[in-house]
Amino acid sequence: MERRRQVRARTLKSGRIIFNHRGSVIDCTVRNLSPVGACLNVASTIGIPEEFEVMLDADNTTRTCRVVWQKEKQLGVKFAR
Repeated sequence: MERRRQVRARTLKSGRIIFNHRGSVIDCTVRNLSPVGACLNVASTIGIPEEFEVMLDADNTTRTCRVVWQKEKQLGVKFAR
């Protein structure tokens, strides 16, 4: 059952998870995206904090986000306003 308030568009964009005062970067793939959140694929979720910035390589936009759910290699995030 879909619990999201807004439908996310499927996508396949490269991105970067940035944290630790911009000192740490982890590559990711954005699998779906909406104005309020995204699903990110990563090699591993180990070491990724609850709050971080995600940068989309396609347009160099950066959004602050918070982890809502996670699996072994996926993160569901909500964007901060």
